Amino acid sequence: MKVVRLEDVINSEQHVKSDNWESRRLLLKKDNMGYSVHDTVIKAGTETHIWYQNHLEAVYCIEGEGEVETVADGKVWPIKANEIYALDKHDEHYLRAHTDMRMVCVFDPPITGQETHNEDGVYELVED
Repeated sequence: MKVVRLEDVINSEQHVKSDNWESRRLLLKKDNMGYSVHDTVIKAGTETHIWYQNHLEAVYCIEGEGEVETVADGKVWPIKANEIYALDKHDEHYLRAHTDMRMVCVFDPPITGQETHNEDGVYELVED
């Protein structure tokens, strides 16, 4: 059994920040669950290019409003609290936050916690 408190992750090595977002990484590869779970805040007024070529991601929005635009077809998907979207085809996309958005993100395969987006918006696979 494992219990992780968000307050213990904030400002630890599992709290990763960028100009557009903050990711509080609750469960990681080292936890041997087969996926990782993140509590992420996307900052209002930002646009982030993301392309998880090596991971599948499901994102549950628990606060705020924004949109996801899939690059392949230019389709825009409005996102608001109590909705989930799944990037089930390694979809290259833009995430835009109209307000601060708080998201619960699940990655398969799990990340180690050391990943950051490269210039293409990709998390490279990192071995621990």
